[in-house]
Amino acid sequence: MKSKSRVLLLGLISLVLAGSFALFGCSSDDNNNTGEQQSSNNEEQTPTPAPESSNDPVELQIFAANSLTMAMDEIQELYKKDHDWVSFADTQYKSSGELNEMLGAGSSADILITASKGTMDTAVDEGYVDESSRFDMFTNDLVIVANENSDLTDVTLEDIANGTYSVAVGDDSVPAGNYAAQALSTLGAYDDPSGNEGSEADGKEGDYVGISPQLQTSVGNVCQLAASDEVDVAIVYSSDVQRFEGVKQVGVIPDDTHKPIIYPGAVCVDSELSDEAQAFLDWCVSDPDAIKIWQEWGFTLA
Repeated sequence: MKSKSRVLLLGLISLVLAGSFALFGCSSDDNNNTGEQQSSNNEEQTPTPAPESSNDPVELQIFAANSLTMAMDEIQELYKKDHDWVSFADTQYKSSGELNEMLGAGSSADILITASKGTMDTAVDEGYVDESSRFDMFTNDLVIVANENSDLTDVTLEDIANGTYSVAVGDDSVPAGNYAAQALSTLGAYDDPSGNEGSEADGKEGDYVGISPQLQTSVGNVCQLAASDEVDVAIVYSSDVQRFEGVKQVGVIPDDTHKPIIYPGAVCVDSELSDEAQAFLDWCVSDPDAIKIWQEWGFTLA
């Protein structure tokens, strides 16, 4: 009888121990699951660090025609907003001829933008730019301006050629001056060395006939002479009317009297940032906001 009772007691103890182990195991599993879930939640709550730019900082040096000054300054600021690794050195704005002279004298640049195909042809011939990167960027018009308070209206190319008004134009280093000389050659007021007239003439190293224009080394200086009433009129780009104060447009030079006014751009051969330079040039003529800026300053995409 005692043996049966002992057996029953041992059986009950075994059952109790088994249940305890089972409960302990469940509790451990629950604790492990809870710990894993908390760990997972903590991982999800950890903020992901912002990706760093993979671009190294670069500084582009641009040589650009004087007439691009105001527009290019705005363009560069716009470009930096979406390209924060790019900055610009002090952009050199001069007549296209002067820019070529600077490159020839050893000045370094990444980009050259001139105000005529002829000056870019020179840059190619002299080895200043990579010809394969060259393309036409903008066009412009040639106009006649006078002091903003002048009574003059509807001044024509014929009026200037006849000597009716005193006039200022750019010299041989200024593409606007070359275009003006070409236009005046169609009326016999300029003798081109080539013997050609209009769009076939070079508008360089020739002689004015019957008139004595004041020659200046930049379109800015040309405009200033008109704004200060030192001359009756001046021949400049249409974009210059918006760029300079104190003048108003009083006439237009017919397009068929001179070569098309084209602004070519190219990457300089010595640039160590040719990829970034080309990317900037391409963006200039493809980004909608950039195009608006060019148009606001009187330039049209070529």
